[in-house]
Amino acid sequence: TIKGKDLWLRMTETSNYKGIVLAGGAGSRLYPLTKVISKQLLPIYNRPMIYYPLSILINAKIKDILIITTPEDQENFKKLLGDGSQWGVKLNYSVQEKPEGIAQSLIIADKWLKSNPVVLILGDNLFFGPNLFSKIGKAINENVGATIFGYHVDDPERYGVLELDAGNNVLSIVEKPDNPASNWIATGLYIYDSNASGYARNLKKSDRGELEITELNNVYLRNNDLKAMLFDKEFSWLDTGTHETLLEASNFVKDIEEKSDRKVADLLIL
Repeated sequence: TIKGKDLWLRMTETSNYKGIVLAGGAGSRLYPLTKVISKQLLPIYNRPMIYYPLSILINAKIKDILIITTPEDQENFKKLLGDGSQWGVKLNYSVQEKPEGIAQSLIIADKWLKSNPVVLILGDNLFFGPNLFSKIGKAINENVGATIFGYHVDDPERYGVLELDAGNNVLSIVEKPDNPASNWIATGLYIYDSNASGYARNLKKSDRGELEITELNNVYLRNNDLKAMLFDKEFSWLDTGTHETLLEASNFVKDIEEKSDRKVADLLIL
């Protein structure tokens, strides 16, 4: 139990969290749709794709958010999202000149972060489930080092695969393995302390020429500073970066919103 001064320090630290939405990349899996527009500006049912990850950060009470885009798409994002004041947040923008890995976003954001801890989310990830925002908020409050969010999939070989012990502690993370140790994978939502940018700078590029987020997570794992929170079957997670998953996500959102009064991307205008 955290009491007195320790509680105050924890609350102060939590209030310093900043957010990053990585909305760069070439979107090659969605060609030709992405030949003239960023994939994160494509629609998922009745909203632009970026609304979904952005709503996660805003509803997690993060007030200072950086949108990282390609150079050619940044003006369109600014036209769509503005300065964030309509949602009670401050939006900033930066550019990813070349798509060189998810961990590169933390290097791009280094000066803006000013040694603050950060919640990083990928611009093509959709999350939905009961008490989702309180679950994420709890993870932010309790974060020491890094926290990743696991999800059970049928095709783990496409992702960073988690090997877990009986207590769901992470034993290893392997990027796109031929023989996955489990069906649990790391989704595109990450919570990091103030060391993340420094660790990212020391990463070596993979054979794909990227600074892999799995390798950054492994740095925290080796330091015994990595925790995984697992989304069970009550939750839904979609990586909407292919034609199939883009359609699946649109149908999912349409179905949820037609059958209930719940919104999947709940961005209320203040």
